[in-house]
Amino acid sequence: QVQLVESGGGLVQAGGSLRLACAGSGRAFTHYNMAWFRQPPGKEREFVAQIVFSGGSTDYADAVKGRFTISRDNVKNMVWLQMNNLKPEDTAVYYCAARVPDSGSYYYSRDGYNYWGQGTQVTVSS
Repeated sequence: QVQLVESGGGLVQAGGSLRLACAGSGRAFTHYNMAWFRQPPGKEREFVAQIVFSGGSTDYADAVKGRFTISRDNVKNMVWLQMNNLKPEDTAVYYCAARVPDSGSYYYSRDGYNYWGQGTQVTVSS
């Protein structure tokens, strides 16, 4: 099993930056693809970014491409989401998630992820 705990959310003005962290535990952490999802107010949870188990490749939602960077350190069991040039529409609860690689599910589908963190609030003011 994998336990995930997010941190680093907060209030920031448009154009600012935040770095979210996801701390993982469990011996199998390094075997999972990791992702960030977010749930804006009044909307469904949506895909933000993913990084494969090795850290060798990443994928991003079009809305954050070029602004957000996902990274991981399998020695530290950590995943980060560096968020730059934040916009009010980035306001959401951000969740860290884990799934088994090559599981037959799409990386952008929330239903394919096996483990989730509790979420951390990001609020971007205009």
